[in-house]
Amino acid sequence: MASPATTQTDRPLGTLRFDTSGPPELTGVVAEHLRLLGARTDASGAGATALGRTVVTGADFQPAEAHTAWSSPASEIVDEATAQAATGIMAVHGRRDGSPRGLAADYAATAAAVLTVQGLLAGLLAQARGAAPAPVTTGADRAGLLAVSQYFAATGADEGEAAELDAGGPPFTAADGRLFELETLDPGAWAAFWRALDAPADAIRAGWRPFQFRYATACAPFPAALHRTTRDSGWQRIHQAASVSGAEVCALRTLAERAAEHDGAAPWTLTPHGSGHSSAGITAARPLSGLTVLEAGRRIQAPLTAHLLRILGADVIRIEPPGGDPLRGMPPACSGVSARWLALNRGKQAVEVDIKAESGRRRLRELAAQADVFLHNWAPGKAAELGLDCDDLTAANPALVYAYTSGWAGRLADAPMGTDFMVQARTAVGEAVRPADEAPAPSLMTLLDVLGGLLGAEAVLAGLLLRERTGRGVRVDSSLLGAADVLTGPALRRAARGEEARRPAGFRRPLRTADGWVAPADACAAAAAAYDLRELSTGQALAQLRTHGLTATAVTTDLADLHHDPRFAGSISRDAHGAPAVPDPWSFA
Repeated sequence: MASPATTQTDRPLGTLRFDTSGPPELTGVVAEHLRLLGARTDASGAGATALGRTVVTGADFQPAEAHTAWSSPASEIVDEATAQAATGIMAVHGRRDGSPRGLAADYAATAAAVLTVQGLLAGLLAQARGAAPAPVTTGADRAGLLAVSQYFAATGADEGEAAELDAGGPPFTAADGRLFELETLDPGAWAAFWRALDAPADAIRAGWRPFQFRYATACAPFPAALHRTTRDSGWQRIHQAASVSGAEVCALRTLAERAAEHDGAAPWTLTPHGSGHSSAGITAARPLSGLTVLEAGRRIQAPLTAHLLRILGADVIRIEPPGGDPLRGMPPACSGVSARWLALNRGKQAVEVDIKAESGRRRLRELAAQADVFLHNWAPGKAAELGLDCDDLTAANPALVYAYTSGWAGRLADAPMGTDFMVQARTAVGEAVRPADEAPAPSLMTLLDVLGGLLGAEAVLAGLLLRERTGRGVRVDSSLLGAADVLTGPALRRAARGEEARRPAGFRRPLRTADGWVAPADACAAAAAAYDLRELSTGQALAQLRTHGLTATAVTTDLADLHHDPRFAGSISRDAHGAPAVPDPWSFA
């Protein structure tokens, strides 16, 4: 193909075209992101087939083709509801409420669409580096398993959870009925906040552990006294308690409020800089083979981004503090290593660097000078404070792809702490993921951390492709805010049109059986709800629905059962530590 250094484009897919067909739930976000990345299309529309198909052509590329399915091989997973039920999303999301609940937003399909774009970008990047084209396949089932992979990994641990798995959790309610989220990473701030509201000391002590571990367990069974305390407190007093304690509170916004302020920004930005990149060519079968990613990530968002890049073939080097990442020891563990940590970090190399010391920062700059990508999700302003911002690192490596995965991307004034649940609260995800007969509440499943990690990988792949085509380095920025906007996009568009933004009462609520739950496909839900299945086994309930022409699937309620679930036959494995591992999200063939 043409020399990437001579291609004139400011977007990675500039001068390319695409065609897409299939279910809009699977292909709508694909088409939207391809357009944002510069590709053009004459027409893309829904098709009668259950399989999404996308083809990108143009310039000197051979056609790049992607297939997006609900499941592979074909099974009872035929739409969003059944994908959420089978993969365990309903089980994890429902922990706060004590029973499986469907997300009212199309989470699995949205994640599958982002994976599709990633696969296309990776394939085009491999072509630009001299590889032959290879079609890519992904699906909502693989996306769903990836989304629950941390929770699933914990089921194979050598020990139990560090905190109780039981119903309960935020949001809290003020005296005026206002719903709000609370956030702090500091037990001292937690205690000070509640003392300022005169909460009982024993409730304050008992509440910290479930609060601290809610990111890991997707539930937070607080003492009832804490909820009573906020219901007896006015919003002004609550806000003042947060201010003096160092904690943060955020009132839940509505979809109408979010739609009114939405700026329509893309979920990521790509800013070219520098020059001097020359392709080294591909050295192995996977698209990113021969590329090095330097990751200074914490928690979920950036580590997941790097995890996906590693699956695609990159060599990932994690920057960890002296003594190693403390989250390696977060319970529960497999062979002495945190199962959840392994879900995001297996297969990476680690280098201990003290970035607080000048010698450590010098070492990081030396590593970045030899890398293709530097990725971090530090707090806003920290990179510049340390002398490790984009300008600092690209001075020695002008061809670097510098990637920052943040909470807010600087798009909202007076934004609260950029953590998953606070972003959910501020961006009306709490309304979008629950039907109209449920009170708004952010999911305690880390929806935005995971989707934000997916968008981070999409942005890095776009940056690498743009670098390959132009010979210039690229800064890429993605955020949890961008993830929220992608997830809530359909609801925000309904709100902007003055329509009912939320899904109707009972939407994606599974049906009880004698020994479990079944989830009807969305198109069959109203008809299936007419049958009383409570005295039938799950197998009998599914058989009865099938005799009436209705599609449904069993709800996975114990993630440990995924190991032997015929819907995922042969795809679940264990890593070298014995931790359960979900399948790679793509197949290239």
